[in-house]
Amino acid sequence: MIMETIARDFDLTEIINGEEIMGPSPFRKHQKIASKIAHKIFSYLETNYLGELYFSPLDVIFEEGVNRLQPDLLFIKKENSNIEQDWIRGVPDMVCEIISPGSYAMDSKVKKAIYEKYRVPEYWVVIPELQTIEILTIKNDKYEQYSYAELEGMVTSKVIEGLQVNLNDIFG
Repeated sequence: MIMETIARDFDLTEIINGEEIMGPSPFRKHQKIASKIAHKIFSYLETNYLGELYFSPLDVIFEEGVNRLQPDLLFIKKENSNIEQDWIRGVPDMVCEIISPGSYAMDSKVKKAIYEKYRVPEYWVVIPELQTIEILTIKNDKYEQYSYAELEGMVTSKVIEGLQVNLNDIFG
């Protein structure tokens, strides 16, 4: 019974366009980058409480039985608290996907289209192999680039007001 509960708590199954898809567990490099980004955001939120940051696996139910995704990181503004029991029902204010070579098409095309469809205000695309972070925001129902950096420099969030992330702190 305990093992069954633990297995359910770490279920990596997503529902993407009505199809159940089991994703692989993330590699160590992926986890390291996710924790560095999370640390930067958590540190910022400690002094500028704007909302809550969560990390995968946590279901975001956009539409029951149609789209239930688990972004690597997600942020919800304090005024948009839509937490329901042990999952998120509705649209987070920011999602972040850390893209592995094997997940490129799924994360940068399929999931991007879903996030865009449900109008997630901000979508971070992190590509460790290229050492890039791209932040996309919704404008006229489509994502457009808001901030981008490669190898070095800073990216700026529109949704988490005032947050800037230095790529050297993430990939260095």
